[in-house]
Order: sequence, then C-alpha cells, then structure tokens
Amino acid sequence: MDTLDLSASVRKHVDPGAPVALRMMAAKALVPLPPPDMVTALFLLTADPDEKVRATAAESAAKLPDRILSSALRDEEVDAPVLGWCLDRMARQDVYAEMLVLNASTPDDAVARAASHCSARTAEIISQNQLRLLRHEDVVRQLCLNPACGPALIDGVCDFCVRSGLLLADVPQMRTARVRIFGPGAEAAPPDPGPTADEVIEEYQELRDEDAPPIDEGKRLTLAQRVMKMSIAEKIKLATKGNKEARSYLMRDSNKLVAVAVIRSPKITDGEILAVANNRAAQDDVLRVVFNNREWLKDYRVKLALTKNPKVPLPVALKFLAQLRESEVKDLCKNKNVPSSVQMMARKMMDKKAAPKKEEK
Repeated sequence: MDTLDLSASVRKHVDPGAPVALRMMAAKALVPLPPPDMVTALFLLTADPDEKVRATAAESAAKLPDRILSSALRDEEVDAPVLGWCLDRMARQDVYAEMLVLNASTPDDAVARAASHCSARTAEIISQNQLRLLRHEDVVRQLCLNPACGPALIDGVCDFCVRSGLLLADVPQMRTARVRIFGPGAEAAPPDPGPTADEVIEEYQELRDEDAPPIDEGKRLTLAQRVMKMSIAEKIKLATKGNKEARSYLMRDSNKLVAVAVIRSPKITDGEILAVANNRAAQDDVLRVVFNNREWLKDYRVKLALTKNPKVPLPVALKFLAQLRESEVKDLCKNKNVPSSVQMMARKMMDKKAAPKKEEK
C-alpha cells in the first residue's frame, strides 16, 4: 500500500522513520484521526519494524469502538488492503462482516476467504452479490465448502452461476446444477459457454495494453462478434482484465452486471467516468455507482454532467445543482436538453439571487 496517498497526519505516525513514541501513540489509538484514517493507521502499524508497536496496533484494532468501525468499514474510499485485513479479522462478527461484504471496495479474495467460514447470515449476503460471484470464482468455491450454508443457498448460487456461463468443473455442486438446468448429458459435456476472456485477450493482444492504439476496423468487427458470443461471466472477467477499448464494448452490454463490472474495473479512467456521467443512455445501476463515489465527484465536470443527465434521479441532480457555479446555473436556465425540473430549479435559484438587487434599486 502506497503511504504517499495518506494524509500528512497519518503518515507522520506510521512512517518507520518516525520516533517510536509517535508510532506507539497511533498504535494505542490515541491520535485523534477520522475513523477511516484510524483503521488505516492500525493496519499499517501491524507491519511496523518494532515488535511492541505491531502487537499494540493489533490489540487496539481488536478493541476499536463501534462508532469508529461502523464508519470506517462502510467507507468505499478506504484502501482495499485495509478492508481485506479487517474482513480477515472479523469474518465471524456478523455486524462488521456484513458491512465489509457490502462495501464494493473490499477485495474479492478477502470475501472468498470469509465465505469459507462465515455465518449463514453473512453467507446469504455474499450470495446476493452476483457481480462478485461471477468476477471471482473462488467466492463460489468457498461458499460451497462452508458447512453453515444450507442446500437452498448453494443451489441458488450454483444455478445462477451456471446460467451465467461460469464453469467450475472442480465443484460438485456446480456439476449438479448443470445437470439440473441442462439435463443429464450436461455433466459430461457442458454447453459451450463461448470464448473466454483470456482467449479473447490472447487473440486480440491490443486489449492487454491501456495505451495500445485503437484496433483496426476489420478486427474491431470480429472482436464485437466474439464479445457477443461470450457468457456473462466471461464478459465480466474481460471488463476487469481488458483495456479501455474492451470496456467500451462491454459498457454498452444490455446486462447490468456487465456494465457495472466495467465501471468498477480497477483500470477505469477519469475520462471514462466523465463519458458515463454524460451518457443519457447509461444504465441506472452504472450511474448510481458514479454519483455515489465521493472521489469521482471531486471532478467538477462529472458533477455538472450528472446534473444535466436526465437518467440521474431528480433529488441527486438537485443536490449537485446547488453546488454549481453561478455561470453554469445560468446556462442551465436556458438549456432545453436538461430535465425540466432541473431547469425550473435553476431559474428559481437565479431569481432568488437577483431579488435582493431589485429591492436595493
């Protein structure tokens, strides 16, 4: 984890070069930090060069009060390694495990580890996150090994995964699900799921590199045909592994899980986020990811684009409208391409701003 991204107040207490007394203060959770920073500091200090600092940080992490944990574990801006560490420690604590499993920034591999031994209650929540199930196969494997999971939960997970094109030949419950869905012959010869993400990337080497030039017209047509034949599960993997050109194809996919996998790709760029915010045909689930991400909303252009986008819920658009510059609000008053409610509110805002000036005259 890159400590350069940390706030100065956290960095000075976790830097191995800082005085031991300063690091020990943070390890004892005595430094006044926001909850996400507090948890991050303790995570980093569990790898401190000093044994006493490491032990103290681990002990403090185990005793953090609910007001800190409840805030930090829900925060999607907390770094993924920190959230994964927390889930490894709290997989059997239902309340906190659920917060972490529901946090989109918690890494899939940590969720998979928790899936093998968490409670039935937490397993139920894991089983409902269809994107994780298809994006990271090991989540399914570990759920199937968890003795707390009932047959109904496992059958539901496996049926969904089989219908989505996921093939796990090493999982007996998945083989049973294939037979249940496709008939007795499916166990020996499962239906062709189409090309895999790895096969498509191998065939179109350009998709490996974010900086690769656009694929030429002829190859683009065959790529589109190959992508159309892919299963939902493999499209989701391609959304995670492929480059911007692959994501541009998949963002237009009619399946919402595929489109959401694109917007949640760790490789997604600021330009792609802005394009989605401007896209009037974007799926509701995709836009919801964008307007709920505080980091992306720091870009004024994204906030402005969301305000203008008719697919954005009106309460959300009006909240952003109140944060725009006066010049932008003036433009919205005359812009017939924005929702009428946004246009009307923009006019009211400008009328209210002009009212005191009229009274002065």
